[in-house]
Amino acid sequence: MNSVAPNSADVLLLFDIGRVVLDIDFGKVMASWAGHAGCTPAELASRFVVDDSFKHHEVGRIDDAAFFQNLRSSLGIGISDEQFLEGWNAIFAGEMPGIAPLLATAGKRLPLYAFSNTNPAHVAHFSRAYADVLSHFSEIFLSSTIGLRKPDARAYDHVVKAIGVPASRILFFDDVAANIEGARSRGLAAVHVTSTDDVAKALTALGIQL
Repeated sequence: MNSVAPNSADVLLLFDIGRVVLDIDFGKVMASWAGHAGCTPAELASRFVVDDSFKHHEVGRIDDAAFFQNLRSSLGIGISDEQFLEGWNAIFAGEMPGIAPLLATAGKRLPLYAFSNTNPAHVAHFSRAYADVLSHFSEIFLSSTIGLRKPDARAYDHVVKAIGVPASRILFFDDVAANIEGARSRGLAAVHVTSTDDVAKALTALGIQL
């Protein structure tokens, strides 16, 4: 963490979703698709890449159907859109252990926001399946809605402007080092999350009793 003073009453908290609030397991995606395609998860995992199609999907430039069509080509499998969607949403593996009570406690003291690199299919799924834990956030910024994804500097600037406070008042939590560095380069304080304990320690440093 950097540059946020303990007991700061005017701090706002901004959370990534995947591996910070919700656990994700990409192996479940591969297992589901492989089961439908008649191959092994390892085969698909070796072919899957975060390419332009993936990034365009996360900023709303292509829809789910176009993304799945690109996957048919890159993965070399002929499964249906419905089967792709089933596997794609299998990535969510529940809430991160212990995060819900931390958000509930922090939310009594400070405003909570979320900012996720995501796509329309996942948004539709997690908005329903995890409505309770996500209800702690005053607003959730989605890359597929704002048309910008982390660690693009413009993405942080957009979120800071929308929240309406100086970047230095925002403490950002993310599990990806590049996203942490991107946030810090735009003036946000940031915590690299490797487990829920990192969130708890940061909240304690702010004077929040857990």
